[in-house]
Amino acid sequence: MTLAERARRVIPGGVNSGQRSIPGLTDLVIARTAGSRFWDSEGREFTDYHAAFGPPLLGHNDPEVAAAVADASGRIGLTGVAVTEAEVVLAEQLAELIPSIEQVLLTSTGSEATFHALRVARAVTGRRLVVKFQGCYHGWHDAVSLNVISAPDRVGRPDPTSTGILPEVLDATLVLRFNDVAAVRQAFAEHGADIAAVIVEPIPHNVGALLPTEEFLRTLRAECTAAGSVLVFDEVITGFRHALGGYQAISGVTPDLTALGKAIANGAPIGALGGRADLMEQFSSRPGGPVFFAGTYNGHPLPVAAALATLRKLREQPVHEHVFRLGARVRSELAALYRRIGVPAVVTGYGSVFVSYFMPGPAPLSYDDLLANDTALFVGYRRRLIEHGVFELPLSLKRSHLSYAHTDADVDRLLEATEAAVTRTLAEGGPSDLVHVSTMGGAGAAAGASRC
Repeated sequence: MTLAERARRVIPGGVNSGQRSIPGLTDLVIARTAGSRFWDSEGREFTDYHAAFGPPLLGHNDPEVAAAVADASGRIGLTGVAVTEAEVVLAEQLAELIPSIEQVLLTSTGSEATFHALRVARAVTGRRLVVKFQGCYHGWHDAVSLNVISAPDRVGRPDPTSTGILPEVLDATLVLRFNDVAAVRQAFAEHGADIAAVIVEPIPHNVGALLPTEEFLRTLRAECTAAGSVLVFDEVITGFRHALGGYQAISGVTPDLTALGKAIANGAPIGALGGRADLMEQFSSRPGGPVFFAGTYNGHPLPVAAALATLRKLREQPVHEHVFRLGARVRSELAALYRRIGVPAVVTGYGSVFVSYFMPGPAPLSYDDLLANDTALFVGYRRRLIEHGVFELPLSLKRSHLSYAHTDADVDRLLEATEAAVTRTLAEGGPSDLVHVSTMGGAGAAAGASRC
């Protein structure tokens, strides 16, 4: 019996996240990672552009981060009481780097950070409604677990990612079109007195890359300020990967709260929620704070050590210069490749993130625009990339990432493999088993009766 078969006997579906159950890859078992690569249990080597949805900005198993974790593991373990010096130093650095952060609390995941952001927003405003945007993903919790990658007939109405969510929870979330300034203004005109928070990915990377207009982000800030609502930037993906100050430092728009995650610690499990002191002091980490906040693994010494080592390297070495240069090269040369072989495509992204949408231009501004993407070609060419030792996640609309460990030779290999994979997919046709190539929408359509 293979390892994958053994996994399916004792783990539902054989994987520990719904985003890891990939059609066509159900027998993949990862054995080792290093730098820009991973190896499977059969000894096959892959250049990795998926990169665990983005955390290892420095590359897998960065030696300086690994050394810091090893040093911490020999000195200190989890006590679950008080605070460590490393937690203090990390909090100070986050407050120094991120414009919106005056105080910060550590979590284990980004989902926890966004959950607590909405909880405290509702607590301080006494309001019920949350605004999110179609195509944005903010974690697994019920209030925001809807309208991410939706089928065309589910856009414009509640599209939960899971069954088992109370309808009254879904009803308390307003879903708007990303980059739609008029829709934002109308929502506040109609519901502003009951909007506790607006939560947004400043770049919705969970559907590849929708770049925000300056007017859109500034409108969110202005409407929240006028209505007394809390503006939450979910920078779990954009934070540190795009800049040390997050995308808010690039855009010049400062939210009230910021959720951080993936790139803080190069793959170690840590998240953070920070923002205005008057909001953060509502949490029960401060004696008397009315908003409950807890977590046994919050501030765990090993992820904190990984985070400090990661931030040190990001500050001291030309990490962003390197990944931004490679990212610009990938996007430019992929676009030229598609023009040369006559494939309608839009190549977009930001910094170290890139994605090819197979559809006519211009670049998409909202999820509605992405409905024109050729899903069969998108998924099909990525499955064939695997035959060339190149890995981009073969799920609908998923972005790809470059790390400090990637090289120009890796990019050369990516371009060659992409041309071969796209050409073959066009000649032989894309896959027909597309039912499960998106796992972030349609639960209500598939099993509407189970909406409690």
